[in-house]
Amino acid sequence: MTLFDGITARLVETDRTSVNVLERVGDDLATPAERTVVFVHGNVSSSLFWQEIMQDLPSELRVLAVDLRGFGRSEHTPVDATRGVRDFSDDLFATLRARGIAEAHLVGWSLGGGVVLQYALDHPVRSLTLQSPVSPYGFGGTRRDGSRLTDDDAGTGAGAANDDFVQRLIDHDTTADAPTSPRSVFRSGYVAAGYSSEYEDVWVESMLSTSTAGGNYPGDAVPTATWPGFAPGTTGVLNTLAPKYFDVSGIVDLAIKPPILWIHGTADVIISDTSFSDLNHLGSLGVVPGWPGADVAPAQPMVSQTRDVLSAYAAGGGEVTELSVDGAGHSVHLERPAQFRQALLTHIGYVGRPADPAPPTEAIILRSAD
Repeated sequence: MTLFDGITARLVETDRTSVNVLERVGDDLATPAERTVVFVHGNVSSSLFWQEIMQDLPSELRVLAVDLRGFGRSEHTPVDATRGVRDFSDDLFATLRARGIAEAHLVGWSLGGGVVLQYALDHPVRSLTLQSPVSPYGFGGTRRDGSRLTDDDAGTGAGAANDDFVQRLIDHDTTADAPTSPRSVFRSGYVAAGYSSEYEDVWVESMLSTSTAGGNYPGDAVPTATWPGFAPGTTGVLNTLAPKYFDVSGIVDLAIKPPILWIHGTADVIISDTSFSDLNHLGSLGVVPGWPGADVAPAQPMVSQTRDVLSAYAAGGGEVTELSVDGAGHSVHLERPAQFRQALLTHIGYVGRPADPAPPTEAIILRSAD
């Protein structure tokens, strides 16, 4: 486990599972909630991806990053997908309580965005920062209004995982010899073209920490007569986001609405209205044969769904800021770290020494707080 300067790891034992947590050396354990920031990673990754931004945030803040179950150094406890992402969010709650944190600013990336939204449905938070979050209606198989395309959610869940990619995770393949190697997937999917980093080996190491044990990644699938022939099972990471199990659009009805910052890149190919991880979109391109057409199996408009739900959240009295980063991919915090840092510090209302100069943000305020 490659740790950057000033970052330390500890295994936190909870009554649910053992959870690995990254923290900064010297952070004050008595830091109040309004200056505590917790990072939650996305799918096929771990807390290691947050280390640069953890290093860069002001020392007056308390900063942590958590490994979800089945990722990084956390225990490979099976995931009950029928609970959506509640296994993950309940683990996070137990972990923060064990570290003496009753409330914090939560930052969630991709799958982690869904986790922190579920957390906010169940527990008070200071604020939410959603980086390239999964749609509030899950991954795949829904129309723009969130209604499900089929009763069995055909084409979503674990069956959509690429078998060769899974095998390369098992083999701990660090090469870029094939499009399905984790390193190639990082370069083509996690970041936009042109990104390079001296830490790429660490990002690949993080991806390879994904557990492929039973009940973890990707999960189980069941056959169906509906194209493309599979539907989500009941265990594993990818099934947690099947629309019959996952729907966090209820945030619009929260009585107390924490402020939300939504950051996403315009070149994101994973979370997109035309996602290259959406079987229906791939079918429309002829990549997956037998596609029954847009009337039956339209691509999921993921970004539009998020914007619709957050607009409704704002209309209901919440404060939402959307930051669309031109040319960035799925990982704005890696690709545009200064812009990400500036937006996050502004969002959490950090008052202290001036932030380092950063490119101006092109943010859209959907609604300012009264």
